[in-house]
Amino acid sequence: MAKVKTVYVCNECGSDSPKWAGQCPECGAWNTMSEFKVSGDKKKSDSVGYAGVQNAKIQHIKDIQLSEIPRIHTGMEEFDRVLGGGLVPGSVVLIGGDPGVGKSSILLQVMCYLSQNLTALYVTGEESAEQVAMRAQRMDLPCDKLELLTATEVDTICHLAEQAKPKVMVIDSIQTMYLQDLSSAAGGVSQVRESAARLTRYAKETHTAVLLVGHVTKTGEVAGPRVLEHIVDAVVYLEGSDNRFRVMRAVKNRFGAVNELGVFAMTDKGMREVKNPSAIFLSRSEEAAPGSVVMIVWEGSRPLLVELQALVDENQFGQPRRLAVGYDQYRLNLLLAVLHRHAGIFLGGQDVYVNVVGGIKVVETSADLPLILAMLSSFKNKTLPQDLIAFGEVGLSGEIRPVANGQERLHEAAKHGFKRAIVPYANVVKGGVPGLEIIGVKKISEALQYL
Repeated sequence: MAKVKTVYVCNECGSDSPKWAGQCPECGAWNTMSEFKVSGDKKKSDSVGYAGVQNAKIQHIKDIQLSEIPRIHTGMEEFDRVLGGGLVPGSVVLIGGDPGVGKSSILLQVMCYLSQNLTALYVTGEESAEQVAMRAQRMDLPCDKLELLTATEVDTICHLAEQAKPKVMVIDSIQTMYLQDLSSAAGGVSQVRESAARLTRYAKETHTAVLLVGHVTKTGEVAGPRVLEHIVDAVVYLEGSDNRFRVMRAVKNRFGAVNELGVFAMTDKGMREVKNPSAIFLSRSEEAAPGSVVMIVWEGSRPLLVELQALVDENQFGQPRRLAVGYDQYRLNLLLAVLHRHAGIFLGGQDVYVNVVGGIKVVETSADLPLILAMLSSFKNKTLPQDLIAFGEVGLSGEIRPVANGQERLHEAAKHGFKRAIVPYANVVKGGVPGLEIIGVKKISEALQYL
């Protein structure tokens, strides 16, 4: 009988300690230490490793033969965009999202498409085989070649998968998986960590692309130890359960960029790709309202037109409120200070509310100039033209700094019918853009004179 050792693992950094503590001794996080059972049988664990460990050797990096990484296309261009061009054989992708956002639906669509040309295995631990088959039938999916397995024991899944030899495998979900060697219940820290490690080892040894479905906590992060995100190759979030549109973004990707964005629409037949996401984020009313402006943000490899709204209202309860949805609230306070210092406009006694339409989260600084224009438009109760678009970074000294990919942003604005653009002076395109009047500004005071 193998001796079981108890350690305490930090959910944030993954460090372990023989004793429980309120604060992690490594990263300093509070109330993150969870009990973890470790088997004392080293004989079995030492004999199992990644492929090629027994024949490992040291070599110079210049002697390594480089080849293009083959990709497995999922049948959805938006999904492939987020993954960096498709699935990489031997990679492990963790997909998280709120309950009901459509994680299982989109993966079932992908697996049914892939099963037409290669071996695909869908492992379900939450639903029965009948439920999965009913969903596939309701969505009119070509599921005649898709292999299905209902199991939750990881060693059993890996053993059966070695016989079926799938090229792509889905685990739905990682919180339902367990290993018999561990005494803790499925979904616990130890089970999630070891199950993910075992499935990752299987993926590397067999060059199988594995997709893991992960539940999320109340804060929107993948449930379980933070080590889970370190084990996998890519972490993808599916957001937007409060409306019919879903936004997919990668927060970690070893085979591509992490700032790519994919947009889908949820229908009764499953997920449908949105080829032109700017169109859904620009569904503005015919009558223009103060505090509304369109900006161009750069998401991954393409520009995206998004409406930004601001509401500035006189405070009635003492302490002014600052609320930002889809925008960094600390940067909002910074821009208010710049607006006061370099434009002479004081909003200290006003409530300021900012909203990025469509549920998009803007993280780049090109939204600084549009936000200042929107706040001043609401403060003065003056409407900005419907055909006006803006982008630009605002510095602490009041200067308008250039942003990357300015020319591509302007061409995208012209394609959607905009006639005027207020941009940093350094982003003015030589020769101009047909049908678009480009106004280059160097200081924040120059931009505000157009209101």
